[in-house]
Amino acid sequence: MDYCLLLPFTLGISLLWPCFMATEISQTEEVKHPADSHLRVKRGWMWNQFFVPEEMNKTNYHIGQLRSDLDNGNNSFQYKLLGAGAGSIFVIDERTGDIFAVQKLDREERSLYTLRAQVIDSTTGRAVEPESEFVIRVSDINDNEPKFLDEPYEAIVPEMSPEGTLVIQVTANDADDPSSGNNARLLYSLLQGQPYFSIEPTTGIIRTSSKMDRELQDEYWVIIQAKDMLGQPGGLSGTTSVLIKLSDVNDNKPIFKESFYRLTVSEAAPTGTSIGKIMAYDNDIGENAEMDYSIEDDSQTFDIITNNETQEGIVILKKKVDFEHQNDYRIRANVKNRHVDKQLLKYHVEASSTLIKVQVEDEDEPPVFLLPYYLFEVFEGRPHGSFVGTVSATDPDQRNSPIRYSITRSKMFSIDDNGTIITTNALDREISAWYNLSITATEKYNVQQISAVPVYVQVLNINDHAPEFSEYYDTYVCENADPGQVIQTISAVDRDESIEDHHFYFNLSVEDTKNSSFIIIDNQELVLACKKSPSSTYLS
Repeated sequence: MDYCLLLPFTLGISLLWPCFMATEISQTEEVKHPADSHLRVKRGWMWNQFFVPEEMNKTNYHIGQLRSDLDNGNNSFQYKLLGAGAGSIFVIDERTGDIFAVQKLDREERSLYTLRAQVIDSTTGRAVEPESEFVIRVSDINDNEPKFLDEPYEAIVPEMSPEGTLVIQVTANDADDPSSGNNARLLYSLLQGQPYFSIEPTTGIIRTSSKMDRELQDEYWVIIQAKDMLGQPGGLSGTTSVLIKLSDVNDNKPIFKESFYRLTVSEAAPTGTSIGKIMAYDNDIGENAEMDYSIEDDSQTFDIITNNETQEGIVILKKKVDFEHQNDYRIRANVKNRHVDKQLLKYHVEASSTLIKVQVEDEDEPPVFLLPYYLFEVFEGRPHGSFVGTVSATDPDQRNSPIRYSITRSKMFSIDDNGTIITTNALDREISAWYNLSITATEKYNVQQISAVPVYVQVLNINDHAPEFSEYYDTYVCENADPGQVIQTISAVDRDESIEDHHFYFNLSVEDTKNSSFIIIDNQELVLACKKSPSSTYLS
């Protein structure tokens, strides 16, 4: 160790061990002497700022020496140390003024001590020098490793971010003295995380150094080291871990799990029936994985809706199907993401598609009549068993079951297994001009399959009724009635039906024509008039 010699000053205290940079402080006082003596004597403490290294393991570490320039070495002066730490941490040799540290010091706990010094003449007990303060500073050694703040660290960065994207900044603190060399000057480095991330040595800012795909790896553990002494050998270091998670962007389109789906639907299924599910998968998550299904050929028979919870496509029946008309369908379904940013459209140019074959299952259906209703005509008066008409129903199913026919609650008609309707009683139009029948068709192989059709039978008229007088007439005539006088108007009716109005012709009986006193003067209706003046003639 190097030593230096501090030249003595008047009333000064010299630091001889070891040699440190020190601040000299001097005080000047005026000392009164006997009469007629006006000498000015420079008096005062001259003291140095002492330094002691922290973490010294020596029991008595010599810090320096307090000494008065009045001390001639005859051991008549006594040095005293006062203040916080005096006697416990620091001790002084009362004869020589040597100061020792008797405890190991930690600068990070306390970096300086302010003490007071006294010099007393042991023979008189009086102070030789005025009491003065001085400072002992604890000098720093590099005994603290850097410690990271705000642990644990976690950051999120979008996947596929360009190189140089800011991720997070980590900060470490070194408790050593920043003004003492490089003890607290830190450099950051990456121990784990290459080649995906980099760190700025002086700021601790972590940035991406390559593009990363969340679907390949969604999180990374990065280990950061902070080392003091500007990273030089012998410096202390501390480490921390940073969990970096990649957030999802919509860089994947949905793709069908299967290229071909086979579904079935009963021809008896009503519209709106769910007939099956299809599924596409998307490597993205959350909103980026939401998708919509559609049918490519705009089918009128089927539709696809999306289950928003499972992201499945549900194929539903849009229009009833008929096995006998078409027993299978082929439709092509597409799928695409619901939310796509413009800058990511390049990943969604062509939608994924799949083929769906729907097989229609045959169901045992009731017979089907060829017509929705039947209208037949038959003349009245025809004999029992006369032909009325024929109805026809068929089994729409493949097995084509034979059909049996029946008439519901009718005593006038019957039907055979061929669907031929005949009369069972004579028909009279004047009693009933129309008959409303219900014909039932039943499959022989499955009597539960039944259909019915309305049949309307119109009874046509024939001229089977003679005209009839509309009422019974009692006619009276006065005996003195004049010839040509109208005595009665008589009308007739016909129960047969006529397209036009009925026209009747009236005439008197042969006997009455020869001997009657009456004539018919208007043959469109019977008008009786006197032919001659009767004396007492009666007509009934």
